[in-house]
Amino acid sequence: MEKKSRSRTIVVDGDACPVKKEIAEVGRAFGVPVLMVSSYDHALKAEEGVTVVQVDRGDQSADLYIANHISAGDVVLTADYGLAALALGKRCSVLSFRGQEYDDSKMDFMLEGRHARAVERRRGHYSKGPKPITAEEKIYFQHKMTKLLILLQENVEQ
Repeated sequence: MEKKSRSRTIVVDGDACPVKKEIAEVGRAFGVPVLMVSSYDHALKAEEGVTVVQVDRGDQSADLYIANHISAGDVVLTADYGLAALALGKRCSVLSFRGQEYDDSKMDFMLEGRHARAVERRRGHYSKGPKPITAEEKIYFQHKMTKLLILLQENVEQ
């Protein structure tokens, strides 16, 4: 009996995602469904090829929903290092919203940096946060996402 596998999904940590339009376009171009997950604080609209799931306002609600609904082979898009580490552990491909590909070789270093910044925030030292994403970075992200999907598609077909 042939086992039918679930198709690949692009899963987006949608709360602070600055490239929603680009993700939807690439997903449609490849025929890969997109699942955007965000809290009720963010108004997202479903569109062709894009399903929206809204979760409660809890600090990690979107991340937990994503972690519980991803499968090997999915593409996870997030700026959260903890979620990226969980997705890598489930054999997903993971990209940041700026097109950085996360992998196991860098994850410990990234998580240590996240922890150090959290310690500083608890001490009352706050940074300005990331710079707003530029039009060039959006194009770069779209290029990296396209390249990743082509590579994944080629590996499945072999």
